[in-house]
Amino acid sequence: MISNMCAPYSQISTSGDPSTQTRLQVARRAATFAAIAADGAMIAACRSRSGATARLEAAMHAAHKEAVEAEGHADRAEQYADDPTMPSSAPLYSARAAIDHAVRAQSAAGAETTAEDLRAELERKLTAAEYTERETERRREEAEREAKERAATGMDADNRDQAVRNRYLAEGHVAELGWTAGHVRVLEAAESGRLYWRDGRVRQAARRGVWSGGRRISRDRTEALFAAWFLVAVRQDDGTRLLVPSPMGQVAVELARLPLAGLHDSDQAAYEARFARVRRRHKRRDDQKAAARMLPPLKSSAQKLYRKPVLLAEQQARAERDAAERWEGGGGCCPDTVTPRPAADPVASAHVRSTLPLRRHVAMQAAL
Repeated sequence: MISNMCAPYSQISTSGDPSTQTRLQVARRAATFAAIAADGAMIAACRSRSGATARLEAAMHAAHKEAVEAEGHADRAEQYADDPTMPSSAPLYSARAAIDHAVRAQSAAGAETTAEDLRAELERKLTAAEYTERETERRREEAEREAKERAATGMDADNRDQAVRNRYLAEGHVAELGWTAGHVRVLEAAESGRLYWRDGRVRQAARRGVWSGGRRISRDRTEALFAAWFLVAVRQDDGTRLLVPSPMGQVAVELARLPLAGLHDSDQAAYEARFARVRRRHKRRDDQKAAARMLPPLKSSAQKLYRKPVLLAEQQARAERDAAERWEGGGGCCPDTVTPRPAADPVASAHVRSTLPLRRHVAMQAAL
């Protein structure tokens, strides 16, 4: 029973590839062996005064060619070790190739193939102590890399991966929307909870709840976004329509803000891109133009795959808030202590009160 339990541990502890430093050292030594063999072949050819000169010159050229290859593989092993995009096994392959060429160089020069002995250093199994040391070093390097990435991005590994996936989504879907930066600004104004429609004009209020004055917003872009369901209207008590992003609009604007999202430089360029997508030979020209003036929706696949990355600071704040709520729910709240709670979002409250199912497209202006 005891021997069976120890067998797996012994197998794991003694397995493993040589360290990167060992691979580089072996590759460089193989290149050195090859260079020595090539030099020896050259010296032999230069000293020859007999009929064997041709044979020695051929051996010199062959050894020199193999030495150049061995040197190249040793250099590549060092380059691969410094390149984080290369697989960890790349230096090992280069070291083995350097040994192969070194053996050929020695054989061509007629020298003893001592480079063969280097293979044992690449194939030797690790002892338990070496394996433990290797794993400790690997984990330390991973921890240092993760700490640098977190400091640079403010996100953990899962959320960094999600951010990369989001960039691919943006590259593949935002260009199809036919947007400019102006469309993004309209939705950002809607995100603030201060975009409103009143008396046939669209404005961004100076502050929430004060539906008068403020910065004017493009009416054409707002109507187009509303007609395509990127915006929804919520009636206020005084009859003002508060415009807020729909779930699709929220995902679309977050994708559009990412680098390389595919926004067009001008409204004309955006229109031409949309026209190229709807152009059909069997359609009337006027119908094609009308279709190009309408914004296409964001594909459902992008909406399903998009996830907003969560920063480490946001995770920490959420954990502290959850801990405080659990503590309070368990009877640990002091009578004289007021536990702070997040303020209610007036936009979300407005959604709960009433969302106006206004008619889109042609009836947009009449509805508002």
